[in-house]
Amino acid sequence: MRRNIKDLVRKKYAKIATSGGSCCPSCGCGGGNRGVQVGGYSEGDLVMAPPESSMGLGCGNPVAYAGIKPGEVVLDLGSGGGMDAFLAARKAGPDGRVIGVDMTDAMLDRAREAAIRHGFRNVEFRKGDMEAIPLEDSSVDVVISNCAINLSTDKARVFKEINRVLKPGGRIVVSDIVTKGDLPEHVKRSPEAWASCIAGALEKREYLRLISESGLEATRILAESGYSEGSPEEIAGKLASITVYAVKPRE
Repeated sequence: MRRNIKDLVRKKYAKIATSGGSCCPSCGCGGGNRGVQVGGYSEGDLVMAPPESSMGLGCGNPVAYAGIKPGEVVLDLGSGGGMDAFLAARKAGPDGRVIGVDMTDAMLDRAREAAIRHGFRNVEFRKGDMEAIPLEDSSVDVVISNCAINLSTDKARVFKEINRVLKPGGRIVVSDIVTKGDLPEHVKRSPEAWASCIAGALEKREYLRLISESGLEATRILAESGYSEGSPEEIAGKLASITVYAVKPRE
């Protein structure tokens, strides 16, 4: 089933990339700027990122909380159209570097074309899975992700991979969808609900537990808000967006 879910997610997001369409129903956002604003981005963010990267696919704004410094190496996991990667690149500056990783060719093409068109020389986009990040051990200062980890069927592996690629003392700031209580079994078994950011969402305490069990420390929630717009009536009030911080211990 995991392979079927991954294939379905890839096809859905390839379609979004080529159509410029809207996001997952649970994220409460549509296409274009409206979705970006709901996700927590300012008008200033919209100006700083290429317009074609603003696809309304996020459920938070991890860059706003990441404290990215000039010269840092940043990984954007599940980078999609590249909006967060481009915002991070502005903060990392010419001496820094941002690497976006995504499994969908159409999303990578869209982000790469935007980088060339708008002159971003400190950003690159690589194809890869979150469960097997194509980076070396201890190679990045910051990992960000925006409404992507919930799409993985092996989140424990994702957080272990994040721990692996972070430098000692490095940090993670991720925004994601979680649940408040259990979802109905038929929803959790639905591949379509997985691709729509719903079925793969973990209960909040479980999500935080997996981060801590990966070896990361000082896990805490930086921001939280309810999500209900666009979600099925039977799960209204059971979805939330959280932005989470954690750090890799220094050796």
